Amino acid sequence: MEPKRIYILNGHPASSSLSRTLAEAYAEAAREAGHQVRLTHLHDLDFDPDFGFGGYEIQKPLEAGLEQVLGDIEWSEHLVLTTPMWWGGLPAKLKGLFDRAFLPERTFNTRETDWLGMPTPMLSGRTGRVIMTSDTPVWFMRWIYRNAMLRQIRDQILGFVGIKPARITHFSGASHPKPGAVEQWITKVKEFGVAAA
Repeated sequence: MEPKRIYILNGHPASSSLSRTLAEAYAEAAREAGHQVRLTHLHDLDFDPDFGFGGYEIQKPLEAGLEQVLGDIEWSEHLVLTTPMWWGGLPAKLKGLFDRAFLPERTFNTRETDWLGMPTPMLSGRTGRVIMTSDTPVWFMRWIYRNAMLRQIRDQILGFVGIKPARITHFSGASHPKPGAVEQWITKVKEFGVAAA
């Protein structure tokens, strides 16, 4: 197995979280397997998550943390995102990171479009893994919510800029996990880290 360049973004805004634990477990296993790893915790980043009213024509300059995130994604071959589901979606600060950092001519090219008129992705050649935690059961997420958040992350965010395939792992019952569940989740995440998957 060839070593990969892996960038891990822990998308939980709190300094102590299950998302952080899972991100660090992945990083530890990946490093031990010989992969190059960079890890960022969302709670360490200081930036304005509000895109603002200027549209793409009048963009706010990216803060140093957002530039670093983009640089690390561009450096990587495999992107790992750990995130909780809050109110059916991404935490506001994580959504703000995508709103601010995934900009035209940096992550997608509006000057070159496909036959549907969709912009050309500029982060192609990278794979992804999303590790999501929630209290919503997996079956409820699939049959009632139609995996809306998972499709948003995989297709409308990561896929739009070319990061695919992006595989998703969903751990449910995160607030009150059954005995031994967290340990099983950590073991699974470490397996992903070793395989860079």
